[in-house]
Amino acid sequence: MKYSNIVKATFLARPNRFEADVDLNGQEERVHVKNTGRCKELLIKGAEVYLTAPGTPGRKTTYDLVAVKKPSTGVLFNIDSQAPNKVVKEWLSTKDYDKVIPEYTYGNSRIDFYMEKETTAGTKRFLMEVKGCTLEIDGTGYFPDAPTERGVKHIRELIKARQEGYEAILAFVIQMEGVDRVLPHVATHPEFGEAMEDARRAGVKVMFLTTTVTPDELKINGETLE
Repeated sequence: MKYSNIVKATFLARPNRFEADVDLNGQEERVHVKNTGRCKELLIKGAEVYLTAPGTPGRKTTYDLVAVKKPSTGVLFNIDSQAPNKVVKEWLSTKDYDKVIPEYTYGNSRIDFYMEKETTAGTKRFLMEVKGCTLEIDGTGYFPDAPTERGVKHIRELIKARQEGYEAILAFVIQMEGVDRVLPHVATHPEFGEAMEDARRAGVKVMFLTTTVTPDELKINGETLE
């Protein structure tokens, strides 16, 4: 996926989860942060950030903050929480599924993708839940960077689906280069780690999707399946 109208700015402060103050061409600008996670190791005063102007009428802010260079390493991170589903949708369109349905209602949840594949043995059904990883520690990705009861609920639904005969996949889109796997960040949310372990034991597949990250693009370039 590509962004249009990308501009560079300097991060100043984050007064709340949804907004940040940046220096854009010498002027202070209030922008929307497209990630409600903490991102505390990324959004540090002086960090180089990238903005896009969607041009939506009636917006409170002109720009969305979608990417940041991690101050400690200089690695570029895409932190747009909507980007993982968009790039996975593009990526799935290149695979040999006969049907791909986003935002599929299953049980008491809306799972990110339902897929079907026709085989000689009949129709094979898949459910895929997508998580975006923006937390990196010493070369390893971690999820989540803030507690996510919704994330735990989705994993429990995948376990149920697997028990009912679906191929169930928990897919992590790694939104920075140089990282190829994601571990549960149990220090932040122990229950998420427990749910992931239960999912593995139940036969839910864990997938890591590596990406190419530039200021104006996020693109899946590889996959690893556990």
